[in-house]
Amino acid sequence: MAEATLPPLAAEARRLTLAGEWQAACEKLRQLISEVTGVQALDIVINQDQYSLNSLNGRVALADGRSLFFKYHHEEGEDQTITEYYRATLLRNHGFSVDVPLYACGEPGRQILLYSLRDDRRLADVCYEIEAGRGDNTMAAVVAAQQEADNAILAHTLPTLHSGTTADVEAEAIHQLFWHRLVSPGKPTGLGGRVAQFYVDQTFQLGEVSLTWNQLCHLHWRINGVNYAHSLRDLFLEAGQVLAPAALAHHGVVVAHGDAHNANVWYDTTGPSPRLVSFDPAFAGASIPALLAEIKATFHNIFAHPCWLYEPQEAARRYQVAVRVDGDTLVVDHNWSLTPLRAAFLTSKGDHYWQPLLAALRARGSLPDNWQRIVRLGLFCCPTLVMNLRGGENSQHNPVSSALGLAVAVMLGSGGNDAFSQWLNGLLQEA
Repeated sequence: MAEATLPPLAAEARRLTLAGEWQAACEKLRQLISEVTGVQALDIVINQDQYSLNSLNGRVALADGRSLFFKYHHEEGEDQTITEYYRATLLRNHGFSVDVPLYACGEPGRQILLYSLRDDRRLADVCYEIEAGRGDNTMAAVVAAQQEADNAILAHTLPTLHSGTTADVEAEAIHQLFWHRLVSPGKPTGLGGRVAQFYVDQTFQLGEVSLTWNQLCHLHWRINGVNYAHSLRDLFLEAGQVLAPAALAHHGVVVAHGDAHNANVWYDTTGPSPRLVSFDPAFAGASIPALLAEIKATFHNIFAHPCWLYEPQEAARRYQVAVRVDGDTLVVDHNWSLTPLRAAFLTSKGDHYWQPLLAALRARGSLPDNWQRIVRLGLFCCPTLVMNLRGGENSQHNPVSSALGLAVAVMLGSGGNDAFSQWLNGLLQEA
C-alpha cells in the first residue's frame, strides 16, 4: 500500500473517542500499533483523563509479551504545518532527560509514539493529588525535583543558543501551538484559526452576563480591581503579529522540547531522589525561538491550576465569580489564586530558568525590546487556543470557568498592577 493511501488511523481513533466510541477507537489503535511495530497488538487501554486535550495515551499489550505506553497527538491542519514530528533523539543528544520511543510514526493522521512501559506516574497526577490532600508524595520533594529540572533544562538549553534563519524558524512545529492556531488561509490577522472557530460570532455566558463576541471583544477588563488596557480582540490581533514565526526569527533560537507540560513529564522515583523525565516531544526542534521554549510549561504547569482549565465543573464548585459590564469595561471579581505548589513552581521557573535565559539573550544582544509582549502573548495563547474557553452551548466550559479562564488569560496577556507583572518585571533585575 502506498504511503499516501495509508488510512489516518490515529485521527480516526481521536474522532471516535470524542464521540464516546471508545471500543471502536481501540480497534483503530490496535490496527495502527500492529502496523507500526510489526507485532500484533492485543489488549489496549486508553487513559481517559482531563489532560488529553488534543492527544490520547494509554497502554497496549503486544503478542510478543511486551507492554508499551503509547501517546499520539492529532489536531486540525497538522499535515500542513508539522513536517518532522518526533525529535526525542535530538533532545537526548543534547543532554535533556527525555524518554526516547521504541517506535515512532510521523505520518499525518497516523502520528504515534510507543515507549517502554514505566511504573512511574505523570507529574500532573502527582501534583493533583498533593493539591487534593491525597497521595504519598510531599510538596517539598516535588518542588525540589522541579528546581533540579529547571536548572538542568537551562544547562542543556543555553549551549544551543544561536542565531536562527527565518526559514529554519518558520519550519519549526512549535508554531502549531501558537501562530497556526491564530491564523487561517486568507485571514492571517490573528482572528482566524481557532480564534474564529472558538470565539468569533459566538455568544458568551460569563457569570450572569451574556455577551456576543461583537460586544465582548472590544471591552477592556478590570479584574479584582486591577485595570487592563487590552481587549480580547487587541490581544488576538497583536499575537497574530508578534508571534508570527518570521517576527521571532532573529531573537536567538535553541534546542527545546517546547511542550513540556506536566502531563508530558514522568515523576521518576527509581533513584535516590525523584527526578523529572519528559516524553512526547511532538513539538521539539533545533531552531525554537528562545522566548517560546518554556512558555507552555510556564502556563500549563502553573496558571492552569488549580483545576479551572482541565476541570471546569470542579472550578464552578470551588470558585466564586462576579461579572458585570461598566461602560466599556468588563468587571470580573473572583477568588482564584495560585496554590503554594504552583507559586513555588513559578518561583523556580523564574529563578532557575527565565532569569538566566533573559540575561544570556541580553548579553549577546538578542533580547528584543518587546520581550515581555512575546512572553505575555505566548502565555495568553496557551489557554485561549488549547480549548474553547467560551462558556455556553457546545462548550466544555461553564459560566464560572469561562469567566475565570478568560480573566486569567487577559491578566497574563495584558499587564497591570498585579503579582504576575511584578514577577515578570523582576526577571531582568540585576542579581
